[in-house]
Amino acid sequence: MKINVSKFALISLAGLIVLFAASASAQSASFIVAQHGSSVGSASYKFSPSSDGYDSTSVVRVSMTDLNYNLSKTEQLTPARLLKQVQLSATVNSTAVNITGSPDAAQFLLNISSNGKSSTTRLDLHNSAVFMPDFDPGAYETLLALAVANNNRGLWAILPKQAGSVFPIRLATYADEQGTLDGKPIEVHHLVATINGNDTHIFSGPENHLLQVELPYQGFALVRKGFVLTPPAKAGPPPTPPPASADDQSNQPPPNQAPPNQ
Repeated sequence: MKINVSKFALISLAGLIVLFAASASAQSASFIVAQHGSSVGSASYKFSPSSDGYDSTSVVRVSMTDLNYNLSKTEQLTPARLLKQVQLSATVNSTAVNITGSPDAAQFLLNISSNGKSSTTRLDLHNSAVFMPDFDPGAYETLLALAVANNNRGLWAILPKQAGSVFPIRLATYADEQGTLDGKPIEVHHLVATINGNDTHIFSGPENHLLQVELPYQGFALVRKGFVLTPPAKAGPPPTPPPASADDQSNQPPPNQAPPNQ
């Protein structure tokens, strides 16, 4: 059988181009912000490939009797989803907050402006750190990517509250669960992230994209639109966590410490 080599090569090249374009295409998702099962707002993220990594954007809107919270965040990330720069603008009950952050030598520099006052905070720099404002689904999507790349180890959270702080993230893998996405059955992975003494349950799909987050305060959750988690008959116990490194132990906060207010 005679094969037209030139034609075969062109078809193969075209297939590779399509595959590359699919993997490099923009990724986005929309979420409901819920409290005790009732919708109180919305949130979304988008990751777009850039010439030197990814541009990430997140938007959050929460409207309640005692909380009006609006957030817009943009980030520049490396191809490995490491943080290069972040800009955040938010209002919390009519109080405006603006934050910029980026690595600076051996530290992470936060410039914070709120209530007409400006301050600068220098945090310890950690390679696999995630900038984690409240209700931000993009932060958890980034955390999922870094968790896979780092085998759930060496992860840190930058919390942009008050003067800013950084804490280690401890991840535990629980038994897989089931759910539906847009009416179709889907296998659901279940992680629990412990940050500053508080547990957050994170649910993701087979391709490691965020589906749901059960936040550790006041019954809040982020639920991807079209997703429904099916509770298992009996949840499986988590495996024994790996021993903490000396670096993690030296930075571990007191247990059950509540997060500071925004």
